[in-house]
Amino acid sequence: MTREEFIKVLEGKGYSYVEEGNKIVVTHRNPDVYLHLLISIPSGVQFNNEGNIYLKSLRSIPPDTDFRNKGSIGLNSITTIPSEVQFKNGGNIYLGVLTGKKFRIFNDWEGNIEGLNSTRLLNKMISLGLFERKK
Repeated sequence: MTREEFIKVLEGKGYSYVEEGNKIVVTHRNPDVYLHLLISIPSGVQFNNEGNIYLKSLRSIPPDTDFRNKGSIGLNSITTIPSEVQFKNGGNIYLGVLTGKKFRIFNDWEGNIEGLNSTRLLNKMISLGLFERKK
């Protein structure tokens, strides 16, 4: 998907955003951003909205995508996460296909370590390339 196509989707849904250099920053202040039909997004997107993000049909995430929203993130269909991606959101992360179960919340993964923040563990696993599809 091109930047222009992504902006057109945001505008069509009434979601506020700003362009900062090469980034498109989604700044929507009403609770949620529903982009559940998108199968791709362009590089340089930062989600800085107040609530949840629904990207349930997205198959992969560009390396420079930045999640700083205050709610959860629905990424039920992704099959790979580049090692540069980090989640800095305030809620759960749904990784259905990637973790093997539909609507699976990473916080509930059996491999989490008691007392360790599950998002920090996920970010470490991503940085090690555990979710990257090798070519």
